Amino acid sequence: MKRYSAFAVAREALRNHTGWERAWASPEPKKKYDVIIVGAGGHGLATAYYLGKNFGITNVAVLEKGWLGGGNTGRNTTIIRSNYLQDPSAAIYEKARSLYETLSQDLNYNIMFSPRGVMMLAQTQAEVRGYERTAHANALQGVKTEYIGPQRVKQLVPIINIDGPRYPVLGAIWQERAGTARHDAVAWGYARACSDMGMHIIQKCEVTGIEQSGGKVTGVNTTRGTIGCDKLGVVVAGHSGHLADMAGFRLPIESVSLQALVSEPIKPCMDVVVMANTVHGYMSQSDKGEMVIGGGTDGYNNYTQRGAFHHIEETVRALVETFPMVARLKMLRQWGGIVDVTGDRSPILSKTPVDGMFVNCGWGTGGFKAIPGSGWGFAELMAKGHSPLTEAYGLNRFYEGRFIDESVAAGVAH
Repeated sequence: MKRYSAFAVAREALRNHTGWERAWASPEPKKKYDVIIVGAGGHGLATAYYLGKNFGITNVAVLEKGWLGGGNTGRNTTIIRSNYLQDPSAAIYEKARSLYETLSQDLNYNIMFSPRGVMMLAQTQAEVRGYERTAHANALQGVKTEYIGPQRVKQLVPIINIDGPRYPVLGAIWQERAGTARHDAVAWGYARACSDMGMHIIQKCEVTGIEQSGGKVTGVNTTRGTIGCDKLGVVVAGHSGHLADMAGFRLPIESVSLQALVSEPIKPCMDVVVMANTVHGYMSQSDKGEMVIGGGTDGYNNYTQRGAFHHIEETVRALVETFPMVARLKMLRQWGGIVDVTGDRSPILSKTPVDGMFVNCGWGTGGFKAIPGSGWGFAELMAKGHSPLTEAYGLNRFYEGRFIDESVAAGVAH
């Protein structure tokens, strides 16, 4: 694989860009692999990448029923932060955030990481107490965050109205090194690196069944034939329950839609990410000038990937008081993603009742920010059978009562 660089761009410009290679190959599937990863989203591709980089396991196939990055990876609002309350959460999200900082260099692919900072507004006394508690917990965890007052909020975000009649801004928890990245570029960068290591990324290949022998996984049935494997990783977000059913067990998750929208592009007016959890809304400005807006998940189980009017009404109405300028914008586009949610709002990275089969799911609406850390820990779990990053996230926590409750720190489940 040729390295991307300023010199490569200049060289190709001189020869009319005829020398660029395909970013990743599209091979035919082999009869068997050491590892199969189902799901070519960010988490699945990151798992494959760290299997190769950290453990030298490169006889890997990543199967995708649609197109690479066409699921939740391409349908989110790109927020990256690590200021979670519980120790296991802070560990895996901070690992991800730190990996994001150098990911462009590691992958030789510009993921457009922007450490612009993320603030979560405190608009009730309960939120003030909760965020102060989180800031103290983060200090013990080595995660750099701080609780700031309303005047500091106004200084960082001049367009905000801190004197709202219903929910005035009383302060915020602020993580300066948090930010955003380009969601598609994260998937593309991992895919390019995986392909360069000789891994097979096979698109339009839907898994229709899971082969077992003596309680151990032996392969998968797909729309492109049966493919054997020694280990199987299922990383398919909202469809995890369906693949678990194929293998003969159930997962404690439910799938719901999370919707978002972007406005027409406007001049730069906001260079941080703001989350207002009391009113269930969050907003940032993209590099193209669009205001990226989202809120809470739908209140009912569904698999839709389309937007709906009720979301525009509820989310924009919630933000107008805090950001009056939103009322004057026109919507450019809207979409939905299928998120998988557990009872404690924390993910599952675990072995399963089927020997050799592993599952990575339950990220809810916070999956994008965790991609590098999730891939790092899940790859270690698959390669070695255990990982410090994933130890607390096993399926056994649900019948042992060891919940990792992030329902408050996750706010709007972000």
